[in-house]
Amino acid sequence: MKPAEEYILKQPEPFKSILLHVQLLIEHTLPESHMEYKWRIPCYYIGTRPICYLNQSRDYVDVAFWHSAHLSSNFDKYLVSEKRKVIKSLRYKLIEDINSQVSGLDIQFSIIIVNDASTEQQAMHVPNIENLQSIKIINMKENRGHARCIASGLKYIFEKEEFDYAIPMDGDGEDRPEEIKNFVEYLNYASDKPIVGERVKRSESLLFKSCYSIHKILTFAFTGQSIKFGNYTCLPKSTVEKMINDKATWSSFSGALTKLEKDRSSVPSTRGSRYFGPSKMSFKNLIIHSLAIISVFKINVLIRSILFLMVYMFLIHQNITVIMLIPVSLVILLLVLVFSISRRENLNKLNNSLLNISNIDNLK
Repeated sequence: MKPAEEYILKQPEPFKSILLHVQLLIEHTLPESHMEYKWRIPCYYIGTRPICYLNQSRDYVDVAFWHSAHLSSNFDKYLVSEKRKVIKSLRYKLIEDINSQVSGLDIQFSIIIVNDASTEQQAMHVPNIENLQSIKIINMKENRGHARCIASGLKYIFEKEEFDYAIPMDGDGEDRPEEIKNFVEYLNYASDKPIVGERVKRSESLLFKSCYSIHKILTFAFTGQSIKFGNYTCLPKSTVEKMINDKATWSSFSGALTKLEKDRSSVPSTRGSRYFGPSKMSFKNLIIHSLAIISVFKINVLIRSILFLMVYMFLIHQNITVIMLIPVSLVILLLVLVFSISRRENLNKLNNSLLNISNIDNLK
């Protein structure tokens, strides 16, 4: 990896994403430019002529132009000089501050929609996008749930489609389509490993956010795994192959991916607002979702629980009461639930999941 690229990838969020976005904008707009590492920062040149440099400074990213006098006066209201005679810069604290949108990415893609046995009729608008190769709707016979729907979709594309990468995402608007470009941008640095959309901001109620935070804490406490992503990811074909050959994928997408791929990259992902209807992720469903992830690492849970019980019993052995034994009961209950939920993992059902397909609609 080149030093300039390494500089960008080492920055904390949100500055890393801002730098990646600006990098793509520059290279898309000025394909004749090239990036070099000078003065310990990335600098852009056309030939030998310097254009601008990128620098993460304090709480913003500085995109500074050396020959600012040659820029149109229309840019003056956006440029910051701070008593610099020649250099002026654009400054961004959030990726949303960048008004330009990246378009025309040179990739070919298809859309596969998995309809989990819904009978509701929806009018379909087929977008006129140049690089869009096909749109298919896979209609399932029986509703089998979110995780199994994703697993069936991965199974289908691996066996029936030609592809290099797959991006699973929910169709309710919470996984924002405009963030797909972030995955594509990052492929320049991590083309051979999965990229996960790390959730940095959620749009749900305060109660749900609190419950979800507890879910993440418990998951880490009992498994040792910090899982900050859902199914919104970018998976190379090799990872898809691993996923469809592991029984945990049938029960928990994020748990299976965490277990199978230790070396992952991440891009920030902000949860969007739902297109319609309330979320079906009730408190009960959140508990089942949490247990499904934890159960993927049931051996870790068992070991950690035994160690906890040993230490806890040692600490209270001289003062054992019914109240003091409540934590012991809760840990035992957790183990029972985890091993019970783990029975949902089923490679045979995953292998036969395509038998649940009723028909396929080809929209393009």
